[in-house]
Parts: sequence; structure tokens; C-alpha cells
Amino acid sequence: MKRRSFLNTIAIAATVTAMSSVAALAQNPVLKIGFVGVTSGPAAAWGISNQRSMETRADWINEEGGYTIGGTTYDIEIVSFDDQKDPKRAVAGMEKMAQEGIHYVVGPNVDDGAAAVRPVAEKLGIMYFPYAFPKALYTAPASNAVLGMVANYQSAPAIYKYLKDEKGVKTVAFVTRNESDPISQRDGGVETAESLGIKVVSSNVTYQGDTTDFTPVLTPVIRTNPDLLVLSGVAPANAPQLIRSARELGYIGLISTETAQDAEALKEGAGNLANGFISVGGASTPELASDRMREFVKRYTKKFGVYDDESNTKVYALEYILETLKANPKALKDVKEFQRTMDTFEAPNPYMKGDAKLRYVGTTSFGQRRQVGVPLVVNVYENGKFETLFVAEVD
Repeated sequence: MKRRSFLNTIAIAATVTAMSSVAALAQNPVLKIGFVGVTSGPAAAWGISNQRSMETRADWINEEGGYTIGGTTYDIEIVSFDDQKDPKRAVAGMEKMAQEGIHYVVGPNVDDGAAAVRPVAEKLGIMYFPYAFPKALYTAPASNAVLGMVANYQSAPAIYKYLKDEKGVKTVAFVTRNESDPISQRDGGVETAESLGIKVVSSNVTYQGDTTDFTPVLTPVIRTNPDLLVLSGVAPANAPQLIRSARELGYIGLISTETAQDAEALKEGAGNLANGFISVGGASTPELASDRMREFVKRYTKKFGVYDDESNTKVYALEYILETLKANPKALKDVKEFQRTMDTFEAPNPYMKGDAKLRYVGTTSFGQRRQVGVPLVVNVYENGKFETLFVAEVD
């Protein structure tokens, strides 16, 4: 009897201890941060890297005890919505975020979606961090969008100038999907090339989003024999198909894009035919990466079984949101306070070595600070992985 009572006492004590531990873990209030973007279809890699980066970082923060803003420590919860690259769904996703009381959202990932949600975000008091390039989103009177990466009209001049100076590029051809975002990127690329004195030999060839055979698309382009073939706004799933077709048609020149790509997709879809392919990479290189950045990559890889180089950039949006809220806790409920803080905001950059800072940029492009400050890293694909071609900065 005594032994049974003793065991019962132990069981009760263990239960109370476990309940106390659960209660302790649940004591932190929850701060919800939203993600609205594409995680299915040909462009899925763009949004998946966003969502996975946010979830990896949120888990890490919560494991360390939460994130303190204004004297209160919060657990971070990521609320995600797949907009399927459909502007109407993007609007529905943003409305869902507002219903849940979320004021800060990462995404959408494409121009149409980012433009479609602008009225909703401004009406409902949401700051959003799209990966989309239209300048109107970031130029006054617009004020609620913050560009989460380097835009094509910022990267294209750096890439084309480098290829002109270092690789002797004199002619360029463009091919693009027949949709507004990539066409806009193509037009910007044409303008940039011409301003640098690079002759544009083809720029009117487009393809439909459901194209699977790119040989007929590329044949007239390859006949112009350009030094450089630019795949404007190409989705990660289409890039290897286009590269393979171009090489099989006998094209031996350079191929590039101003959109971020997926090394695994290139490896699986084009193999060594993709060697030499140039794209915008994540905002980190082995030379720049801090111990925290390496820890992030390790955690991401453990959680998802694979790492996407683009997440070197995508890790920043959540960090910028939380650090800005820490700088001005009033912004938790009022995005106008967030906007007021952006002009003078500065914090240590945990993902880069040395004394690098987090700060908002974009004054040159937009006339106001509506862009996260991340390095412009340009990659070249070689034998299954990306290697750094060069690194630049954006004001």
C-alpha cells in the first residue's frame, strides 16, 4: 500500500511538473506574421523559400525563448496563404491576414499579386514585403509596400556592365513568358542594355505559361546569334527547359536572368547544360556569411531536408519586421509608426560578418526608403551548385 501510494505520488508530481512546463511554454503571447505568396505551380520555388525561411527563423526564435518588443516577449507564429500566383487569391489572402489581426505580411512574390493587394493593404493597415518590381508600389504616394529583394532594374545594369566589361558581350537577345511581370522585366532589360551600348538583336519573342516544348520558341532567337541570351522573369521550373533547348539548338553564348533560381531544379532539368547560367542569388556568400547565417542554413536544411540559395535573401524580411517593431513598439498596432521609424532605423545585421547593418534603402530608385538593404549577389551555376560571380550594393 505504501509503495503504491508512493508511486501514485510520483505520477501526480510528474503530471503537475509536465503541466507546469507546458504552461510555462504557453505564457508568451503570440505575435502573428503573415505570408501571402505562390507555393504551387512553376513559380513555387520563390514562395516556398519565403515560407520556409520564415518558419525556420520563427522556430529558432521560439526555441530561444521568444522575441522581446517593448518589454513583452512574444512567440512568433507564421500564418501562410498560397495565392497560387493568382492576384484574386492574393487579395483574399491579405483579407484573411487582416481578419486575424495581422499587420505585417511577407509577399506576394509576383508583380500582379503585389499590385492587386495594395488597396487592401492600405485600407486595412498592413505593411507588406513583396518580391515584385513595379516602382509604383514603393514610390509616393504608395507607402505600405517594402521591396524584399534587389529589383531587376537594379541588378540588370550591374550584370550587363560586368558581362560587357569582363566577357566582351556586344549583343543581347531577350525571351520572356507572355505575362505582365516578365514582360515588364524584359522592357527594363532592353532599356538597360541599350543605355550601356549593347545591341539588342531580338526582344519580341514570348511563350505561354504552359509551354513544354521551347524549341520553336527559341529557334528564331538563336538565329540572331546573340552574345547573351536573357531569360526575363523566368520561373525556376521553366529555366532548365529553356536552357536545355537553347543548348540543344547549338547556342554556345552566355545565358542569364535577373530572377533568383533553384540549383536543384537546374541540376535535375538541365544538368551540365546549365553550367555558366547567371542569375541573381541570395544575399550571402561564404565570404560574407556570419556564424548566425551558417546556423540558419543548418536549421533550414535539418527542417526541410534541402536548402535553397534564394533563402539567403528571404531570411531578411522577418528580421527587418521584428527589429523595426523592437525599435518602435507602437508599430505593433499602428503601421504609420512603422513607416515613421524606417527612415532612421538601423540595427546590427546578424547574417553578415563584421559591422554590417540592417537599414532600409531605395532612395535612388523610389525617392523614399521602401526596400530592405541586402547585398546584390550575382551567381553562376556550375556542376550542380551556385558560385558567386560578384557582389554589389543598392542605395
